[in-house]
Amino acid sequence: MTRLTRYAFQKSMLCLLTAASLSACETVQTTQAGTVGVDRSQRMMVPAAEIENAARQEYGQLIAKAGQQGVLNRNPTQVERVRAVVNRLIPQAVNFRPDAVKWAWETNVLSSAEVNAWCMPGGKMAVYTGLIEKLRVTDDELAAVMGHEIAHALREHARERASQQMVANSVITVGSALLGLGELGQKGAEFAYMGLLGLPNSRAHETEADRVGIELAARAGYDPRAAITLWQKMAQAGGGEAPKFLSTHPSREDRLNDLTVYSQRVMPLYEQARSRR
Repeated sequence: MTRLTRYAFQKSMLCLLTAASLSACETVQTTQAGTVGVDRSQRMMVPAAEIENAARQEYGQLIAKAGQQGVLNRNPTQVERVRAVVNRLIPQAVNFRPDAVKWAWETNVLSSAEVNAWCMPGGKMAVYTGLIEKLRVTDDELAAVMGHEIAHALREHARERASQQMVANSVITVGSALLGLGELGQKGAEFAYMGLLGLPNSRAHETEADRVGIELAARAGYDPRAAITLWQKMAQAGGGEAPKFLSTHPSREDRLNDLTVYSQRVMPLYEQARSRR
């Protein structure tokens, strides 16, 4: 077999492998589009139940450890405040996916200096006291944070990333062997994947979570424009940011511009919610 013929064969095999990996993925629409119009279809290779079971186990272990360390729900006032905000957001999740009403939602506050909050697949949430105290968040800003995190769970971004990584790993590993790239070549391919596909997809996830999050907040009667002041506070707390092409988050300017546009789009929902309260 000549070098050219061998290369053509290897390339064909790699294409077949890629096609086979992609064909194993299920194309799904995890959420309805909502007013913000998030309607991108997603390709999933990892079963939803598998991700949710892993998240439930991890959350249980994390909360148990926090209890043992004495950092779980130490401040009743903070816990009551966080849960009051979240409990107004949760009912709005059905506007994006009706099955969310069946989720075993749970919210806890962890004493930590870290400015952070998250929502695992299936609705298991945590807010760190550093976010509340360092940023001095208003209830509207807290709703923006938790709406964003809930949106990640509704859109099943963790499952999507796991699926993408599963496909990428199989293609890169076998492709490197077929093309004789060796360990160094495989590492190069991995970095290329992250730069050309992995990181941009993560930025797309963040933008989707921003948009869905402000709609959840607006429908719950929280001012969606608070997302803008929230991320301005985040930027001040975080100092300098990484270059856009190396970040899993949108650039500061892009994020603020997008939030400005979409917060205005959901203002009618906010006004309607306020009139009902």
